[in-house]
Amino acid sequence: MSKRIAVVGGGPGGLFFATLMKKRCPEWQITLFERNQADVAFGFGVVFSDATLRKIHAADSVLTDGLAAYGTHWETIDVVSKGETYSFGGNGMAAIHRRVLLRLLQEKAGDAGVELRFGEFVPTPDRLDGYDVIVAGDGANSAFRTAVGEVELGHVVEQASAKFIWFGTDRMFDGLTFLHRRSEHGNFAVHAYPISADVSTFIVETDEDTWRRAGLDEFDVTQPPGPSDEKTRAYITKLFAGELQGGQLLTNNSRWGNFRTRRTATWHAGNVVFLGDAVHTAHFSVGSGTKMAMEDAIALADALAAHPDDLDAAFTEYESVAQPQVARVQTAARPSLRWWEHFGEYYQAFEPWQFAFHFFSRSIPLQKIRIRDTRFAERIEAEWRARHDADVLDTPLEIGSQRAPGRLLTWTSDGELIHASGRELDIARAHIIDLDVAQRSAEAPDAELVILTGGEEEARIFEAERHALTGELPVLVELVDGTPDHAATLVLSGRAHAVISR
Repeated sequence: MSKRIAVVGGGPGGLFFATLMKKRCPEWQITLFERNQADVAFGFGVVFSDATLRKIHAADSVLTDGLAAYGTHWETIDVVSKGETYSFGGNGMAAIHRRVLLRLLQEKAGDAGVELRFGEFVPTPDRLDGYDVIVAGDGANSAFRTAVGEVELGHVVEQASAKFIWFGTDRMFDGLTFLHRRSEHGNFAVHAYPISADVSTFIVETDEDTWRRAGLDEFDVTQPPGPSDEKTRAYITKLFAGELQGGQLLTNNSRWGNFRTRRTATWHAGNVVFLGDAVHTAHFSVGSGTKMAMEDAIALADALAAHPDDLDAAFTEYESVAQPQVARVQTAARPSLRWWEHFGEYYQAFEPWQFAFHFFSRSIPLQKIRIRDTRFAERIEAEWRARHDADVLDTPLEIGSQRAPGRLLTWTSDGELIHASGRELDIARAHIIDLDVAQRSAEAPDAELVILTGGEEEARIFEAERHALTGELPVLVELVDGTPDHAATLVLSGRAHAVISR
């Protein structure tokens, strides 16, 4: 039986879904509504990992064909800090200009028989009576989500404190490159990567205090999309003049914002079902919103094709497939977002080698880094040996008058702290911080070490890092089933001085 499907929002997720659905059910009538004209696209590039490309290609070749013809691909990520560059290979990624991707997806949808209605704004579901299914892919500021009810959907938003602004540049970078500069006002960082033969994306981040001290808070972000922040463009062009090498910064609705992580418990209500940024986002340093929206599109088209006469079953299956995928990306993005909220501190505290490793190890441990790029891992370990005359796990841990080789310890059920060598360490003077206890004890004046325990592992490691960066005492962090790999990763990165395995 033929169905009438309305897709609201002409971004990559909505276009890709419309095409896939028409291919699976050619007899269905599918109409896509987009408030902007077909040639309007905000932003610059979108990035996909090789693993994501394989998954999307299995559903349709539009992305891989487009990347082959118009996009770029790289394996190496560079971190540039204080004049030194550290390169980490084995990270297959590809990028394409968002405008080009949208054009290709529009052509694909039109060829499949989807009715494309650009320049038509549909603000609420009640304007679409007569459609069997309404797919809302109308973005992070979704009017449909508001109309259905954010409370009813279980929609929550967390706003990051860091500021970011999205530029392009005609300076061509070889691959994903992270640049760092300190001005008289504070620290700035850039994510730069090529998206075509003549344009690179150039995303700038900073903290709010630096942003205000630099006088970059004067642009009125409440005005409608269109004008870009020219004062910021001039400031950033001057600050990163060496890295831009005479290149120009390009604008496209370029204005400062705070990243908002969106999570939604339920992705449907009645015959309305959501996909993409309307129900979830993840920080762009890890999670591409385009990637997640296109993966949503695959899952939703599969579910509707499998259950054409039972929307509840279709939507339940869609959520059971898509929500865990999104949750994994958001979990990985959380420590990365936190890193970007504090990158200025790390830039000031660490030498370039440790700064680079701290960045790359925010989401993957040393052993996985070694598998991807043995040379990079060996370079980092060589930097440690040059300073300590020992491998990281053999470097002595000094606690007061105690000194024992190695950075992995075990906490026994009897409350004893045992070194890997079998030696028991005296922790009578330990300041133990239990994150499960609301009221933390004050540090004892004669404390010789700090031990972090309790709470979620990510929060525990972050708290340990705070003490390691700002205090003078050795900091030990407890990890459930802690391994030598955990210990080496945290110690090399400066997040802790040792790991305790329970």
